Amino acid sequence: PPPDAPARAAIVRLLCRGKPVKDIDFDYLAKKTEGYSGADLKAVIDVAVEAKLREALKAGVPRPLTTRDLLAAVGSVKSSTREWFATARNYALYSNQGGVYDDILNHLKL
Repeated sequence: PPPDAPARAAIVRLLCRGKPVKDIDFDYLAKKTEGYSGADLKAVIDVAVEAKLREALKAGVPRPLTTRDLLAAVGSVKSSTREWFATARNYALYSNQGGVYDDILNHLKL
């Protein structure tokens, strides 16, 4: 399964380490990224950093990442796990010889 909210908050916290940040609400970001994988969260951070760099080049003044910047990036990065689970669901329902996909069925509560 994808990481739960505390794990997502911890992942974002780790991904922001070493980057200029200000007043990041990691718990709120975790709530807004339900279903996101670690790779999806990295993409969110990358998009936010790129946008902030463009802004800094335009204004000539570097500014730290904020919760608002990260939320804007969340809007442009789609969760990859939803599509993956849709495909996995079909395999689990129609090709589950020997219980190979039982863990997926349990996670999806099918």
